[in-house]
Amino acid sequence: MEKQKSVSDAQKRAHQKYMERFVEIKVRMTPERRSEVQAHAQTQGESTTAFINRAIDEQIKRDNGE
Repeated sequence: MEKQKSVSDAQKRAHQKYMERFVEIKVRMTPERRSEVQAHAQTQGESTTAFINRAIDEQIKRDNGE
């Protein structure tokens, strides 16, 4: 059994400060769709979050005629 590393108070504060910069948006999809999105993101060398943000950015550019 692996011993779990403890997290210092400074690390906790740093993580909390970092996370304060972001908001969370929930998107509902089927488990199959989620797997498809995750797999595609992985093939692109991206996290799922990075892929979704890139897809949103690209669609906004298209919608704005760029």
